Amino acid sequence: MSSKELDSIRKYIFEKTVARGEIILFEGEPARAVHFVISGVVKVFKTSADGKEQILYLARAGDSFNDVPVFDGGLSLASAEALTQVVLYGMEKGDMEARLREHQKLAENVLQVLSQRIEQIVSLVEDLSFRRVTGRVAKILLENAEDTSGQQPKLTQQQMAAMAGTAREMIGRSLKLLEDEGKVRLERNRIVIRDKEALREIAGVGT
Repeated sequence: MSSKELDSIRKYIFEKTVARGEIILFEGEPARAVHFVISGVVKVFKTSADGKEQILYLARAGDSFNDVPVFDGGLSLASAEALTQVVLYGMEKGDMEARLREHQKLAENVLQVLSQRIEQIVSLVEDLSFRRVTGRVAKILLENAEDTSGQQPKLTQQQMAAMAGTAREMIGRSLKLLEDEGKVRLERNRIVIRDKEALREIAGVGT
């Protein structure tokens, strides 16, 4: 988009800082705004009737969430919680709809985001249906590796279990297996990847 187009949109954007652990939105409430992560990490998740949590994805800087229900006029499909302190930009539903009608490039960008969201959900379904627990754990480690040193961000085993769709005990067993095989090293507050290529093979993903 041109700088002029961006300037015309900027006045409709609000900024919000969210503390770690704060719920940003709840599943089932009216979808009032699209949120864009500027910094920090947001957990987007669903909760079953018996309280079991399934993490759909982690939204980081540059990602959006609560986009699909805003556009289809429905309720929020998932809850969102700040895993760290988070800075968000947001745009109210009516403002977003009006801007999409005015700016073709913005509409194209939104379509790309929605396509990526579909790919994320399809990937999650494939993981839960076809990938063994250790493979899911390996994939989570790879996707959330902090940097080229291979250090893993501080996801708890319970959070990893919610991402993998399994019990926390299974995560612990899988991590111990990966450590025994020399693929990772378990430290007090982090997991260090020692053999990224081996993890890719276990996870069934390309380089």
